[in-house]
Amino acid sequence: MTDFNKIIEKAKELEKKMKESQENLKKIEVIGVSGGDAVKISLNGEGEMTKILINEKTLDEDKEILEDLIIAAHNDAKNKLKSKTSEEISKATGGFGLSGFKWPL
Repeated sequence: MTDFNKIIEKAKELEKKMKESQENLKKIEVIGVSGGDAVKISLNGEGEMTKILINEKTLDEDKEILEDLIIAAHNDAKNKLKSKTSEEISKATGGFGLSGFKWPL
């Protein structure tokens, strides 16, 4: 087998793994938390917010505090999603060295 054929074979293998990885990414769900469980936000693997939970006691807070807690919980969830996404892509790419690859989140 020539080197070119090996490259094509590896590319096809990588493509298959990336497709599997994309399907796995869709199944991911993360929960971002802020204010000691005052606000929890769930995001799916595509970055869509699927749930928001606000502790009853938190509703007594000022509007600005609640807004900040929501933003903080969302940012926490987004960071967790980025981390899980990177892990999943690393599994798929293995030794292909795509460390600079950025997922659109």
